[in-house]
Amino acid sequence: MESTGIHETVYNSIMRCDVDIRKDLYANSVLSGGTTMYPGIADRMQKEITSLAPSTIKIKIIAPPERKYSVWIGGSILASLSTFQSMWISKHEYDEGGPGIVHRKCF
Repeated sequence: MESTGIHETVYNSIMRCDVDIRKDLYANSVLSGGTTMYPGIADRMQKEITSLAPSTIKIKIIAPPERKYSVWIGGSILASLSTFQSMWISKHEYDEGGPGIVHRKCF
């Protein structure tokens, strides 16, 4: 079974977004997580996405050195925000409102 590469997944995700924000998404793709630690992955992503995107678009792949822990750091920051508590969904709320509660509370 074959699946699409990460570069195709990124490209397809950007193309599904509103046309007004695509340029910003292409210019601000951030790698995160331990699987992005392979040597040369940022350069390869840059090359692969550049080959898929319109030629007039600037592609920038950001690969912070601490990206192995970026997901945890982001979750930690999000959890520490006082406004984040208002988005929490308790088991009782979910049981009462079903999956639609996520859209009502979080978006």
